[in-house]
Amino acid sequence: MNWSTNNWNMSLGGAAATPAAAPAPAAPEESFVFDVSEADFEAQVLELSMQVPVLLDCWAPWCGPCKSLGPVLEKLARDYGGRFILAKLNTDEAPQISAALRIRSIPQCFLFMGGRPVDQFTGALPEGKLREFLDKHVGPQVDPVQAVRDEAAQLEPEAAEALLREALTHAPGHAELTLDLAERLVARSELDAAQGLLDGIATAERTARHGPLLKRIELARNKPQGDPAALAARIAANPKDFEARFALGAIRVFEGDFRAGFEQLLDVVLRDKAEGRPDRERARKQLIEWFEACPDADAVSWGRRYLGMYLN
Repeated sequence: MNWSTNNWNMSLGGAAATPAAAPAPAAPEESFVFDVSEADFEAQVLELSMQVPVLLDCWAPWCGPCKSLGPVLEKLARDYGGRFILAKLNTDEAPQISAALRIRSIPQCFLFMGGRPVDQFTGALPEGKLREFLDKHVGPQVDPVQAVRDEAAQLEPEAAEALLREALTHAPGHAELTLDLAERLVARSELDAAQGLLDGIATAERTARHGPLLKRIELARNKPQGDPAALAARIAANPKDFEARFALGAIRVFEGDFRAGFEQLLDVVLRDKAEGRPDRERARKQLIEWFEACPDADAVSWGRRYLGMYLN
């Protein structure tokens, strides 16, 4: 064999991990896990680790903890989709490698990167700890759908819609992708198309975003009557012109300026001193409906805070 412990720098205790080489092309799932022996160790661990991190699981048939650790490692190799490879070494059949690695207790796992071991652990760690160990070196598991959603959030509207539509061809009916696309359609008043997308989401998969989007569509379909400038003039002349405030608030919400709409009805809550305060209660109920439809979490938080203050 052409390898030695000197070449590997076996003092792993405080060694910093060597950055991995550029990730290898995605491998077939069955190649994420394989057995390795002394005969192919150099090619299957050292050389392969120049392309992709290789986690070497040192085990033996008689080792109880090994039997519990092995399936968890195999699951993680599949979950991580080839961002690391799991090589399983039966230490009973590999005395030279076991000696070179100074194995005293099993299960023991070594992570090879760049042709040498950069980290290790001993014992049957729980899955959460194993993920922490792997994430230090290969990065956390990536959700491909979330990656698409994050990318779409950074794009111009037209490009974002195209990306979301493409993603839905690969994940038909995915609730969050569908909601993201529907939200963009609502923003540019493609209400029928957005409604169709929302109606197509299976009832069991509808999330908390589904109802508010339906409410936004309903608001957008019912344009309030009135001239904003004339309503604002009425309010300036008489701050207690509550009907003008309700009308102007509805127009602002229809236009998408929820915070401006909230301001009008919060003023009603604050100013209504009439017996029974009927306008105050009407404004409170309307605000709650608008809070549920508003896509701006900061505006909703602001509105709820002031509503609570004015009601107390």
